[in-house]
Amino acid sequence: MAKPRSARGRAQRTFEHLEELYPEAQCELDHRNPFQLLIATILSAQSTDVGVNKVTPALFEKYPDAEALAVANPGQVEKLIGTLGLFRNKTKSIIKCANQLVATFGGEVPTSRKDLVSLAGVGRKTANVVRSVAFDLPGLPVDTHVLRLSRLLELTEETDAVKVEHELNPMVKATERGRFSLRLILHGRRVCIARRPKCEECVLAYFCPSSNLI
Repeated sequence: MAKPRSARGRAQRTFEHLEELYPEAQCELDHRNPFQLLIATILSAQSTDVGVNKVTPALFEKYPDAEALAVANPGQVEKLIGTLGLFRNKTKSIIKCANQLVATFGGEVPTSRKDLVSLAGVGRKTANVVRSVAFDLPGLPVDTHVLRLSRLLELTEETDAVKVEHELNPMVKATERGRFSLRLILHGRRVCIARRPKCEECVLAYFCPSSNLI
């Protein structure tokens, strides 16, 4: 198969191969509704999804919605999420976020990016996760895997996550941006591992400018 010559061509070829490789790619943060996904994503900063998934069942059992979390005792929340990094700051963020949801949005998670990033603990990446996963709206979350693979594949030369997102967006259909991100993340975790990339197993190796097989 001929190698794509442009960044857009490589992005399209990457999308096609990863769609075939990971057809059922899903967010690996356990959640049942937009509120749970929002809180879990805030908690995932500098923590693994596995670690977050260990603490959220008890957290959501005690605080099932924004109204309950808004009046939570910080000490009790800290005990529930204490195994996570920055758990004290995260406790403050999720309680404040819950209060904002109640006061401004009637306890519901908003869908617009502008409203989402107005919430405590929510940046553009978290907003895009919530939009794309919970609401199936356009949003391309750029985490460390997406950033790293995008540069390895020479889809972008940018190092800033927001700038990378803006460069990738036109290369992917709006309805597929969230799934494209999820598949890049999975590929980064399973194959294109930062310290030991498995180029010999990678379906993208034949056109990836960073492949050690070329």
